[in-house]
Amino acid sequence: MKNVRADYMQWAKQHPRATWDLCGSNLLPCRLEDLPEAAAALQINGSNDEGYSPLVDAIARRYGTGADHVAIGTGTSGVNFLVCAALLDAGDDVLVETPGYDPLFAAPELLGARVVRFERRFEDGYALDPDLVARVLTNRTRLVIITNLHNPSGVRASDEALAEVGRLAERAGAHVLVDEVYLDSAFVDGAGNDRTPDSGLGTPDSGSQTAALGLRTSDFGRRSSALLGDRFISTSSLTKSYGLAGLRCGWVLASPDVAERVRRARDIVDGTGVFPAERMAVVAFEHLERLATRARSILSPNLALVRSFLARHDALECVPPAGGTVVFPRLRGQADAGPFIDRLLREEQVGVVPGRFFQAPAHFRLAFGGLQDTLQHGLERIGRFLDRVR
Repeated sequence: MKNVRADYMQWAKQHPRATWDLCGSNLLPCRLEDLPEAAAALQINGSNDEGYSPLVDAIARRYGTGADHVAIGTGTSGVNFLVCAALLDAGDDVLVETPGYDPLFAAPELLGARVVRFERRFEDGYALDPDLVARVLTNRTRLVIITNLHNPSGVRASDEALAEVGRLAERAGAHVLVDEVYLDSAFVDGAGNDRTPDSGLGTPDSGSQTAALGLRTSDFGRRSSALLGDRFISTSSLTKSYGLAGLRCGWVLASPDVAERVRRARDIVDGTGVFPAERMAVVAFEHLERLATRARSILSPNLALVRSFLARHDALECVPPAGGTVVFPRLRGQADAGPFIDRLLREEQVGVVPGRFFQAPAHFRLAFGGLQDTLQHGLERIGRFLDRVR
């Protein structure tokens, strides 16, 4: 077996901690008080051989589908690996977007598949381009892997582009895996329509515009690409949009055949999940609207701070995110942001993620899903540093 590594994940666990840490992409973690019924639901043991049935049913209801379309795993990364294990043989081709999240490259490589990259270009606003997928698709392709919202940029793929990629995959006998872990934190307007903040990430036009941005879990089901057809597989968890990373509640939505293959792959990987976590996750699904309101109260004002900051500093250029918890600016005219990032940490105690971990060294990923005070002070220090060195 190849010595496969996920360099970003190792860095995320071991990198020097900053006073003003804007690296972590999780939403600010919930406290027990944010979900008070969870403590009362705690039990150590129970039946969850194929996933705790009330949890499977809760996920199926959210998407308006049957329980046979749902498989459970350990977080989104865990279920992404299970999908790869269920569908891939050594020597198969897997198409993965770039810039991209490196565990999505590493998982198929660990299983002996050959990873082929296709671009989501900064110049095109990181749009998903089916033509670029078609150029590298062959009769050896068994899986196309996409993130939506895109990690690291936060851009949303259009339904039309996804559907066309699905048609291409079907002709090749492949499936499309869409990691949707950020999707439920996409911003929508008051009518429930998807809304991407103004290009350029300038200062919001008014307070009312900022207030209109927010999460609507009532639209959750219509968002999943798994509803586009049997060639699609979507994965997600309660982590990025709801602040419940500690539960490690991940799931797969797929055709009944693929969902069953994922369950059988889990027999080999880790057998079953942690029963107390799955039971508490049921409580979370019963209160998703409450958790979404909490998330909105964090993300809306934080994104406004980021937009205002980027509008003031023309040394940075950035594609506006459709939501999520991260943005992916780049240093204008620089091929490598690494020295800038190192000095920023050393001189201002601000941490951001180097773009090299996403195959884009001129960029850095900046998170805005945490405490507003940390974000505000971190942005002030980045701005001060830019003024000093540019």
